[in-house]
Amino acid sequence: MDKHKAISQGYMTIGEIAKKMDVTVRTLQHYDREGLLSPSAISEGGRRLYTDKDIVKLHQILSFKHLGFSLDDIKNRLIPLNTPAEIADVLMEQAAAVKQKIESLSESLRELEVLREEVLQMQSVDFKKYADIIVNLQMKNDFYWLIKHFDDRTLDHIRRHFNKDSGMAFLNTFMQLLEEAIRLQNAGVPADSDEGQNFAKAYWNMIMDFTGGEMSMLPKLIELGQFQNADHKWKKKQDIANEYIGKALDFYFSHLGINPFQEETK
Repeated sequence: MDKHKAISQGYMTIGEIAKKMDVTVRTLQHYDREGLLSPSAISEGGRRLYTDKDIVKLHQILSFKHLGFSLDDIKNRLIPLNTPAEIADVLMEQAAAVKQKIESLSESLRELEVLREEVLQMQSVDFKKYADIIVNLQMKNDFYWLIKHFDDRTLDHIRRHFNKDSGMAFLNTFMQLLEEAIRLQNAGVPADSDEGQNFAKAYWNMIMDFTGGEMSMLPKLIELGQFQNADHKWKKKQDIANEYIGKALDFYFSHLGINPFQEETK
């Protein structure tokens, strides 16, 4: 019968290429129907025949498939592979996709490990906090660990008043002011100087932005940076900054004739 005729040198049957590349014959037939990988030739008996070039193309398809691309996406990425430059471009694109996938998986692994650590430290099941931690990890917010220290009321306030963009904008402002407090402290700038009081005003405006004018939020903010199990780097920076912030705000409130912290905690 024709299907048993000898295969020309340089060609492989669909079964041979399937075995070589560890895929099923059905998969190769599907790729043929989808226009992803058609056989290089058809035998007199109608058998699909493949070449070494088809193996390279199949490797390209399988690599993109493992990276999560759909068959339509893969089809749009395939190129003829007729020149060394074309082959090199395909390999470079695949390498870039693999690197991106590795980075994505590495980040997912980091988030899982961090969340596990936070869960163990919390010593309670709180899925709302878990969700907040995940969101903040994805935002690349280095202060995700603060979430476990906030009570439900404070977190509800944050959820109501901040979205991803405004939350990151607030954190950027907070970090800038934290660094400025450290700079002023190290430079020996008097807290009651114009520069010190301009800083105090900016810092207090930031607090008001956070609280939305809800003065009952102040006691919880006072606790920031005072956690016994806070991150060491955070504690070190916050301790230096707090020394200057405290002095600057004291002069600022004294000039205004108010003490909102004392009034709120009475």
